[in-house]
Amino acid sequence: MPALLEARNVTKIYGGGRFSRTPGMVALDDFSFRVEDDQPTITAIVGESGSGKTTLARLLLGLTEPTSGQILYRDQDMSRLTGESRKRFLREVQVIFQDPYEVYNPFYKVDHVLSTPIAKFKLASSKQQARALMEETLNAVGLRPEETLGRHPHQLSGGQRQRIMVARALLLQPRLIIADEPVSMVDASLRATILESLRQMHLKYDISILYITHDLTTAYQISDNILVMYRGQVAEAGDVDLVVKQPQHPYTQLLIQSIPQPDPDRAWGHYELPADAARPVVTGGAFCRFVNRCPHAMEICRTTNPPLYRTDEHRAAACFLYRESPALDRADLDQVLTDPARNLTPTGT
Repeated sequence: MPALLEARNVTKIYGGGRFSRTPGMVALDDFSFRVEDDQPTITAIVGESGSGKTTLARLLLGLTEPTSGQILYRDQDMSRLTGESRKRFLREVQVIFQDPYEVYNPFYKVDHVLSTPIAKFKLASSKQQARALMEETLNAVGLRPEETLGRHPHQLSGGQRQRIMVARALLLQPRLIIADEPVSMVDASLRATILESLRQMHLKYDISILYITHDLTTAYQISDNILVMYRGQVAEAGDVDLVVKQPQHPYTQLLIQSIPQPDPDRAWGHYELPADAARPVVTGGAFCRFVNRCPHAMEICRTTNPPLYRTDEHRAAACFLYRESPALDRADLDQVLTDPARNLTPTGT
């Protein structure tokens, strides 16, 4: 069965070109990943700024085209989708952006965000049915319709606006939601509510979710699998419990160590693995992307880009520290991702 959505050996380079004096910036480098249609999962894509997370989201949504490789929707090249195939994609793949306020037109009431897709995709046959559908989806994300509908965006809180966007995504009954930093601009008290809404959508409606974030804590709370990105490539991937609790790649270890701990005796500050001053900075060509910051760097790291090594049944790390383990083709990353059936029991039941 073809994947619902697939990135196949995708590279995205910004700038550069034949007449440019400076090389382009590689935002995503030979990246492959599949979202299966019959195996709904929650997969977190994590990494610091510049790791390629948002570029990946834009590619999967068809908002930009890859420099090389393909983005496929049900085995069809995204750049060639037309007519009914394009309309089906727009319904089956939904997005929740980081800043909910930018999505709204301030001249319209928030009802417009929900009524437009209902009309476009003919989800209701009357105004009464459309109203009932809007109220049902708002209730599903923890909002009271009588306190939400009929208001302008500025009359609602950031958390309410973001939950309306979750409701809009649910309204279309998609197969996949791409959530790009969906809770980074709401206060901590609402993050759990929004994340739980996403998790319940996954459990009740078999919707896959790509949760893109720099926050390892929320990634661990919500996801089944995790991909740790660094400079456009996967550094470590697999079962979220393995990767977060027992990180193997030095970069993943850096991310884990940077999380503040609830321990008053433990000093907390910005933790970073520094580059070795005695080690020459490596640029250009084939090399490990993390070599300039890695305390374990070896000569091979400066001349060869490591493959993904399968260190556990459900984990792979792109690091020569594990070169005794079998190498995994980057296109076969899905082989180490866990069976989603293990998390199909709702929280608290």
